[in-house]
Amino acid sequence: MARPPRSVRRSEPIVSRTPSTPSDSLLLARDLVIARGGARVIDRLSFDVGPGLTLVIGGDGRGKTTLLRAMAGTLEPASGTLCVRGTAPYAPEPNDAAHDEAVARDWLARERAAHAAWDVALEADLVEAFALREHLDKELFRLSTGSRRKLGLVAAFAAGAALALLDTPFAGLDGPSRAVLGELLADAAGHATRGWVVADHALPPSIAGVRLAGTIDLGE
Repeated sequence: MARPPRSVRRSEPIVSRTPSTPSDSLLLARDLVIARGGARVIDRLSFDVGPGLTLVIGGDGRGKTTLLRAMAGTLEPASGTLCVRGTAPYAPEPNDAAHDEAVARDWLARERAAHAAWDVALEADLVEAFALREHLDKELFRLSTGSRRKLGLVAAFAAGAALALLDTPFAGLDGPSRAVLGELLADAAGHATRGWVVADHALPPSIAGVRLAGTIDLGE
């Protein structure tokens, strides 16, 4: 579905998706309303997320992060329904200040212990691919924003969760790491049973040629 000109600010989001059966859906939202500061950020939004890669795009303040938090279950919608099928969506947050004092290696170990389907071999491969080995014995507050983000990406892809939520995952990454993430998301787009939701301001260039399972465009 074509997007309107970038100069247009819509009051209602546009949702497009490939056809899916109810058994395919990992998360369903109907007439979802989310308020922030007394104002509706998300207003009567309905969508479903299936396997593969779903993109949430929108300008600043349009509710991308807010929507992902609702999907993750850390923010209660004002009204509407949000139904998760299977295990809860996974949204690792190593950039949260609450984790500042944690050592990177220990943070990964806690995440690993919380996910029965965690792929230890993939974790090791991604630590190398994202050049994180030298940072594993540092407290998170000593890592750059980009390195903390990369730590979260290792967890997101190694966890084996049915649905992973990634908020602006390319932000703060160096060129090689953006390439690695682009490859991971390209592979994720073809997954038959697991889903990934990426929120960003626009379609990231690294996945411009990737087939999306769906798009939620919250407007400029």
